[in-house]
Amino acid sequence: MSGSGILYLIATPIGNLSDITYRAVETLRSLEVLACEDTRRTGRLLKHLGIHVNRLIIANSHTEAHAAAEIVELLKQGINVGLVTDAGMPGISDPGERVANAVIESGEKLTVIPGSSAPVSALVVSGLSADRYVMEGFLPRKGKERSHCLERIAIEESTSVMLESPKRIGATLDELADICGKSRKAVVVRELTKLHEEISRGSLEELSEKFKDGTKGEIVLLVSGASPPETDDSQILVEIKKAKDQGLSRRDAIDVTSGALKIAHNRVYELALTIDF
Repeated sequence: MSGSGILYLIATPIGNLSDITYRAVETLRSLEVLACEDTRRTGRLLKHLGIHVNRLIIANSHTEAHAAAEIVELLKQGINVGLVTDAGMPGISDPGERVANAVIESGEKLTVIPGSSAPVSALVVSGLSADRYVMEGFLPRKGKERSHCLERIAIEESTSVMLESPKRIGATLDELADICGKSRKAVVVRELTKLHEEISRGSLEELSEKFKDGTKGEIVLLVSGASPPETDDSQILVEIKKAKDQGLSRRDAIDVTSGALKIAHNRVYELALTIDF
């Protein structure tokens, strides 16, 4: 039988401590147990807010599985537990996902106290399209995994959002320029909401040169989506004829072809009129 405890996934400031929400402060004040990534970082935040929590549980990349089991047991006892990371939203390139999944699988309750998120905050100030975006997190360091990831970004038509080390940012920009094209638009957002916040916009070639010697601080790197591949009329006609051969009506063939090739409906319609159905 499920207990009555609730796990609160609480977003914390990514830089400026004033960015914490009023609801997050209220929730932290109500808790007896708080899971955190680093007791020192969380301790400084709690001190700044004038909040005392009786018990801190360490839930970082090394201890998250053990912490998850402990948190589930506390919830079953009817004890509310909060979960924070050093900065931002738990589970977004930070510990928290395994804890949340363990709570869900156990049948216990969890909710989110929304707030700051570095990737989303960087996206909205970047000037790149936010209609569709892909969160890549930290890229693989080397080998085939890294190559495949970079190749995927090169053809991705949505904005790609990733995190990178200040020491590796120059090399990563250089690799992306080679595989995506030197003129592809990109943005490096550094130290967001902090005293030395910097937003650098330009081509991958320009940013690669600017950051060739690395930099300092926490970084979000954004790369604009690839232009959709050009499709000539002959390719469209082939797809329309395939749809016709499958017994589809002209109208359905147009819909299927437009969706499959991601081509404007009216363009497919004009070409479909040249074929006898």
